[in-house]
Amino acid sequence: MAKIIPFKAVKPTRAIVGLVAARPYQSYTVDERESRMDYNPYSFLHIVNPGYKYAQEVTGEERFRLVKNRYLEFKEDGVFVQDEKPSFYVYKIVNRYGQEFSGIIAATSAEDYERDVIKKHEDTIAKREQTFKSYLQTVGFNAEPVLLTYPDNPIISKIIKETQKEHAEFEFTMTYRDTHYLWKIDNEETITAIQDEFKQMKTIYIADGHHRSASSYLLYKDAKENNPNHNGSESYNFFMSYLIPESDLVIHEFNRLIKDLNGLTKEEFLIKLDESYRIENRGAIPYNPSKPHHFSMYLDGEFYSLYLRKTNYEFKTALDKLDAQLLYKTILQPILGIEDLRNDNRIEYVNGRHEMITIKSSVDCGKFKVGFGMCPSNVEQMKQIADEGLKMPPKSTYILPKLRSGITIYEY
Repeated sequence: MAKIIPFKAVKPTRAIVGLVAARPYQSYTVDERESRMDYNPYSFLHIVNPGYKYAQEVTGEERFRLVKNRYLEFKEDGVFVQDEKPSFYVYKIVNRYGQEFSGIIAATSAEDYERDVIKKHEDTIAKREQTFKSYLQTVGFNAEPVLLTYPDNPIISKIIKETQKEHAEFEFTMTYRDTHYLWKIDNEETITAIQDEFKQMKTIYIADGHHRSASSYLLYKDAKENNPNHNGSESYNFFMSYLIPESDLVIHEFNRLIKDLNGLTKEEFLIKLDESYRIENRGAIPYNPSKPHHFSMYLDGEFYSLYLRKTNYEFKTALDKLDAQLLYKTILQPILGIEDLRNDNRIEYVNGRHEMITIKSSVDCGKFKVGFGMCPSNVEQMKQIADEGLKMPPKSTYILPKLRSGITIYEY
């Protein structure tokens, strides 16, 4: 039984929402961030990079306190206004490729996260969890929803479609040419109908935002333990999420680039690969794998196809069937000596929206020695791995939609 509730979102005013909304801070280069803050006083980047005002880099708790100050200034100046009634928010994104994503922004239950009603498929890093928990405790708000996915539901789908026939509260296009729409649902009957459908769902799944949801759960645990009057209705019992049906989710792969061959010559490396793969030299023609357990490889100016020799590999779990795990277990770890996929500086990741030519360019320039491409996983794989209580390797999936910060804000 999944529990979701409406909340009073803090939102930018309609006139400037497109100026406020921002991609996640780390997705900008330094030059991009500075350019946007130089010429756009409304950008949410001014809140998350508060030291910009003083041309000073600030970190840790000092930064968190200044983030809160900037946020309060935006509210005082009328940039942000809080809704008067708890609401759900229908949110649609149409990206530059014509892909459309529609779902509901709501507050989801930290207790559901604890009870595994909200299921995870990726490992998180404890240090990052603690850092973001401290951030939430200090600033008192969350401005970017966790992306959750649920089984397609005809009743919820009908409500979303009917809502979208009305005039949108927000409609704006970003510089990346993604167009965003938002509608508010504050009708109690409709809210109850949506909640009733989610109550019938045994599980919903985190698609993107594992660290944000884990940190929100830690915040809930701390606040609950330190509140003698805890009753379960406090805002810290929930965290903001964007829930979309499984059919709307788009999953791309992350391809791998490796800086060296772990002391092996090209010939020695290929011989070791031959133990697990049938190898075919494709020459200068880019090769994209078309099936699970097939990989592309670019090495020394040539493309190769790698087909797994299944007699040498045993599939025991859903995780074993995942190509990112397969590549790690058969090549990256045993041959190239990469143990820690999160922290080894010999490996980098390129999301699969880029063509294999990106892998080629990165190797040809000398920065990397070899690159690997793979097929994307799918929703069913992600769910099976989560259901078995297993975790994908880092950077196994590049999931769309990618959300913006500052459009709806959840206050603790």
